[in-house]
Amino acid sequence: MRLRALLDTDALGLRLLGGEDELDRPVRGVMTTDLRDPSRYLSGGELVLTGMAWRRDAADSEPFVRTLAAAGVSALAAGEAELGPVPDDLVEACLRHRLPLFAVNETVAFATITEYVVRQVSGERAGDLAAVVDRHRRLMTSGPAGGGPEVVLDLLAGDLSLSAWVLSPTGRRIADAGKPLPGPVAVALAGHHLAAARTGRRGPHAASADGTAYALFPIRNTGRGTGPVLPDARRDARGSSLSEWFLAVEADPGDWPEARLDLLQGVTQLIAVERDRRDAARAVRRRLAQEVLELVQAGAAPAEIAARLRVAAPVLLPGLGTAPHWQVVVARVEWDAPDGGAAAPARRDARDGAGGPVAQALLEEILVDPAVTGPDSADRIAVAYTDDEAVALVPLPAVGPAGPAAGAAPEGSAGGFGVDPALRAGALLETVREPLSAGLAEDGRLTLGVSAAVHSAEGLRGALEEARHARRVAAARPGRVCAAGHDELASHVLLLPFVPDDVRRAFTARLLDPLRLYDQRHRAELIPTLEAFLDCDGSWTRCATRLHLHVNTLRYRVGRIEQLTGRDLARLEDKLDFFLALRMS
Repeated sequence: MRLRALLDTDALGLRLLGGEDELDRPVRGVMTTDLRDPSRYLSGGELVLTGMAWRRDAADSEPFVRTLAAAGVSALAAGEAELGPVPDDLVEACLRHRLPLFAVNETVAFATITEYVVRQVSGERAGDLAAVVDRHRRLMTSGPAGGGPEVVLDLLAGDLSLSAWVLSPTGRRIADAGKPLPGPVAVALAGHHLAAARTGRRGPHAASADGTAYALFPIRNTGRGTGPVLPDARRDARGSSLSEWFLAVEADPGDWPEARLDLLQGVTQLIAVERDRRDAARAVRRRLAQEVLELVQAGAAPAEIAARLRVAAPVLLPGLGTAPHWQVVVARVEWDAPDGGAAAPARRDARDGAGGPVAQALLEEILVDPAVTGPDSADRIAVAYTDDEAVALVPLPAVGPAGPAAGAAPEGSAGGFGVDPALRAGALLETVREPLSAGLAEDGRLTLGVSAAVHSAEGLRGALEEARHARRVAAARPGRVCAAGHDELASHVLLLPFVPDDVRRAFTARLLDPLRLYDQRHRAELIPTLEAFLDCDGSWTRCATRLHLHVNTLRYRVGRIEQLTGRDLARLEDKLDFFLALRMS
């Protein structure tokens, strides 16, 4: 029960003296005491009744209230029958420790309050336990095997008044009981889940989104399906959480009894079985992708690859009468070295066997249209993995002069599909960047590269290499979740990821360190001036306007840059060197 219910019961004679903002605290029991330190008898959640016999002077209130707050009691009720009105020093101490304080009318016995609280709390526990036992029985007889996760969620909604959703690691809605969950809320909950799951603690994890409290329960992969589950010796919370669904329940689990928590844990186990079943159904697509990838990497004859693609096309694009175009997407997940030492590798990925399966699970999730509800919307995605990366073979309906063939994705759908159904690197990450960044935290990275579309087996090897080059371009960028597409490979950015780190550092240091040092000493802003000058194509007027400077001031700064570096910003070669140095720094 809640404190507010006590205050609303006139027969208890309670008057609130402080803590109005805390009236939604749960009450799990009641205790009467006049001890100076009753902490050994407190377990948390009690309403403490006291006649204030422990108080000899005003200095006694602070340590008494501090002890109660530290023990986690819900509230203090002070009787006025013996010592008169509640003193101000007790009221002030309760306000400091955010402990709700009630005054008990002298006409009301503590026994009356105790009997009421015990009766209410015991009744709620008994009723909830009976409901939980019955739910367990019904869940086991009509769970996912008999109709999917929706059956379980319907039972929770109908019998326990719990609104719940099964969500993917990126916040995509897998199942619900009919109640909508706004997209931004789902994405925010996914971020909370991934951040909490990295701690390795058993759920539920408390979260708040859009002013509503939620309980988040991880749905652990069991390994009985064909999903990317690592051997126990190589699993850790960082990688495993990125491939797991979770159950979001609209409730604050703080005052739930153990029986209800056990019920929800049982629900996650039932849904995990359903996840295994659907992962097993995806095995054919994964196997086709793996076979094509192995043929391409082995340099097999185009005719052999084409034959394998003819087998794959009906599975991935059923009912399509013409041969599809194909795109290749490559993803890689990397973790910082555990010890962070200079002698350790800069990144730990597939060297311990962990990178490929996690990247496979994430890539399958990223390539699903987030606007489509349900786990089977990934039926046209085939993702394989090698030791250190995941490779997706994505079929696209052939595009002719009249537009996309039947079955092309509609305009505005996720994944960059429109009139041209080809995937766009930037659009792929729009809805998943926020939650995945939370899951990768400070020691993980996801980088992704997208090839151009090819229409034959001959083009697949080139598409694979193109996607891998694009991924390396993405890896050279800052951020936890980065992507690059084939359209960026005709630019200077293609060259930058392949410059050795020591060469990059030496090149940028030689050009930019004199300017950085001068800026630190004189606050001259030479680096920002150089960036703006190059961005304005060397136009004195436009650059001065952008920086809100007089042209003579700009000329002085550029002259100082040239003096410090020995370069001439009127020469194209020197402009190009500065441009590249800024890009690589």
